[in-house]
Amino acid sequence: MVIAKEIQREADSAILAPSRVRASLELDFARDAATGRTVLASSAQEPPLRVVRAFPLADGSVLAHLHNVSGGLLGGDRLTLSVKIGAGTNVQLTTTGATRVYRPRAGASDTTQTNEIRVAENALLEYVPDPLIPFAGARYVQRTSIHLAPGAGLFWWEIVAPGREARGEVFKYGRVEMRTDLIADGRLIAAERVRLEPGNHALLSPARMGPYRYWATFYICRVGLDAGAWLAAETRLREVAAQFAQPGDSLWGVSTLVADGLVVRGVARRGRDVIAGLHALWREAKLRLYGREAIPPRKVN
Repeated sequence: MVIAKEIQREADSAILAPSRVRASLELDFARDAATGRTVLASSAQEPPLRVVRAFPLADGSVLAHLHNVSGGLLGGDRLTLSVKIGAGTNVQLTTTGATRVYRPRAGASDTTQTNEIRVAENALLEYVPDPLIPFAGARYVQRTSIHLAPGAGLFWWEIVAPGREARGEVFKYGRVEMRTDLIADGRLIAAERVRLEPGNHALLSPARMGPYRYWATFYICRVGLDAGAWLAAETRLREVAAQFAQPGDSLWGVSTLVADGLVVRGVARRGRDVIAGLHALWREAKLRLYGREAIPPRKVN
């Protein structure tokens, strides 16, 4: 109850706060020639976006937490994340918590997030954030461009919550729009366009979300593997997904892309079921593609 009241006070104050923040976060990861380990070589940070440091992990990769020190996104905000994953590096990115998108003030424009990602030769990026939570009335537009060089790998997921369920705000947001382009070795292998407008198209309709409230997309890529390897991976991940899929509680689908990867879709009644499913699929895919265990990110405050 105390937590719910704190979140409500935060949301109410956000509506009255100045908006139209324009900020960017640029991260450049490189391989240290002396040690062979991945390091955060440089960063450019504009408030409220921040990365404190890159934490080394047991497998030689590094973990960086993406902070938004303002606590959430306001109407009119324009945020940009630019990440370069240098050749031969291994990087994991996560958020410090769920991303909250607040209800905008009257007359405010959409909240926009632009992600520009480049993964160099034989590098690996694992982007495993917490869910996006659009508050009642929120309007959010995200544009993501991911470029993968030969040999590059990617684990990239996104989770969208229905809103603040404890306050009865299920599908009360204005709009969530997500546009993703995934390019491998100069070839477009995925172009995703999602636009959810609960006020115009009821998401609880059987033709849309039905009984489910959370949805997730998970891209799994490694440039250069042949079609046979991806068909075998698709079959195995479908077997894994079937172990925890329960009609009415959660559903999962796995499909090969035109080349170099897979896409996984998931829907669930509860957020914990989405997260559990993603972690299971991530573990299996990481072992299959890299022969290494997936390391769930530790959180910091």
